Amino acid sequence: MKSTIGWGILGAGAIATKFATDLKNLPDARLVAVGSRSEDKAVAFATKYGADRAHGSYEALMNDPDVDAIYVATPHPFHCDHTIACLQHGKAVLCEKPMAVNQGQVRQMVAAAQETGVFLMEAMWTRFLPVVAGVRQWLAEGKIGEPRVVQADFGFRAGWNPASRLLNPTLAGGALLDVGVYVLAFAAMVLGSDPVAVQAQAHLGETGVDEQTAIALRYAGGELAILSCAVRTNMPQNAAILGTEGMISVPDFWHATNATLRVQGQEPVTLTGAMGYHYEAAEVMDCLRAGRQQSAIMPWDESIAIARLMDQVRAQIGLTYPME
Repeated sequence: MKSTIGWGILGAGAIATKFATDLKNLPDARLVAVGSRSEDKAVAFATKYGADRAHGSYEALMNDPDVDAIYVATPHPFHCDHTIACLQHGKAVLCEKPMAVNQGQVRQMVAAAQETGVFLMEAMWTRFLPVVAGVRQWLAEGKIGEPRVVQADFGFRAGWNPASRLLNPTLAGGALLDVGVYVLAFAAMVLGSDPVAVQAQAHLGETGVDEQTAIALRYAGGELAILSCAVRTNMPQNAAILGTEGMISVPDFWHATNATLRVQGQEPVTLTGAMGYHYEAAEVMDCLRAGRQQSAIMPWDESIAIARLMDQVRAQIGLTYPME
């Protein structure tokens, strides 16, 4: 693998701009190209964020010989088809979360990666932040004993726009897929992704998508995850891990810059670190250089399991999408 890895970005929306900005923090990464359905939009994006080339189609981006890895940044319903096409063109893929609309699509994507022998990872960027890596280290060292309860919420109040990706069912809108995936992934990181019981309640709004959802998970050892998400209600956006010997609190957990460890009888310890999308990009590059097809930190099985959990939640709250 080359010393400098060439990146392409498929899609030129808001999330793509954040990725392009943060990619500049990696000296061994180069933004080679952006692909958009609009050539004018691609040119504007490339000019603003320093991409070498702009492609007026996704196919042209996939055929760019200098692109080693593609960040798929299109809306949820297009992740599956775009990712599979990239893999079939021999391009490693970092696919924006949620990996896809449902478990079946995620399994298709993983099967395509297996068949082509090409790298694939869900872009669960929170998992790769230095502070969150530090939290995993605390857990591995048994700092809080046995984790028993995970609490996490992620909600905000979006403006009323029924056509927006947040509220439009044809774009797989709603709280669960947009931000609920964060709280589910956080619980999975701590307690695993195979609970024995899932219970959910939600409010489905005027457009038919979930505007707020509450989820309770129970695991085989009695551990619990208490999770909530929303796109029309502001929430603290915090996470906590409660253990037999102490607790870990993570303010603004999805873009965490600090976490605090509290153990009875000891002074609290606070860990700080930067945030950014380049940490997940660095993981992709490390895996490519090591010849790995998937990340041990965000493996395929976990992406499938999280998609399965979201399917279970949607079945309970009565949410289906037109493309299913």
